[in-house]
Amino acid sequence: MAQESWKTAYRSFYYEHAPIPQDLTLDPKSTALLIIDVQNAYLTESSDPLERGRWEPFMARMHTQVVPNIKRLIETARARAMNVMFARIACQTPDGRDRSLSQRKPGFNNLLLPKDEWASQIIDVLRPKPEEIVVLKTTDSALTGTNLRLILRNLGIEHVICVGIFTDQCVSSTVRSLADESFDVTVCHDACAAATDEIHDNELKSINWIYCQVASTDETIGFIC
Repeated sequence: MAQESWKTAYRSFYYEHAPIPQDLTLDPKSTALLIIDVQNAYLTESSDPLERGRWEPFMARMHTQVVPNIKRLIETARARAMNVMFARIACQTPDGRDRSLSQRKPGFNNLLLPKDEWASQIIDVLRPKPEEIVVLKTTDSALTGTNLRLILRNLGIEHVICVGIFTDQCVSSTVRSLADESFDVTVCHDACAAATDEIHDNELKSINWIYCQVASTDETIGFIC
């Protein structure tokens, strides 16, 4: 799947016979790079050996592929004077009572990430520059409950490149929200991750073509004129 061109990869049943698209061209002035939820909490190994084993493939994907590719995209965007933006899950209250329902249900999503604590911060290797915009969210979508929509409009952004975690949760929710607001979106499949590759691939098939275009990091860098 990952070896195919963006023009043919990750096609769902709905788009099996859609026409081959023309090449994409992204103007740096109207394009933003949005890094979603690559936070310390999600790259910290569990103290439980069973959980650590379950998440080992995810951690390997993050460290060997996703984080290096996001770093390349950030460096490219900065070099071309593109807006680099970040979204992170971070509650305003220490006890997390301001979180949305999706972020306080029992289980994996029930993470308490107060905004000033280490766990909620973007990982050091991708640290935002002081002038780069970071939005805090207590929902899955980076548009819901934040002023990101207004910020993008004020900056004259028409196209958003989305990367980060988790593909099937906050990335997908953000992509769908952006598409509903008539932003063009590109998702870099090798700069995102879900808990498993199967979940990751299935979600990319669901959002490709209708909500975004799914492409590799190399292909996306090539789109930027």
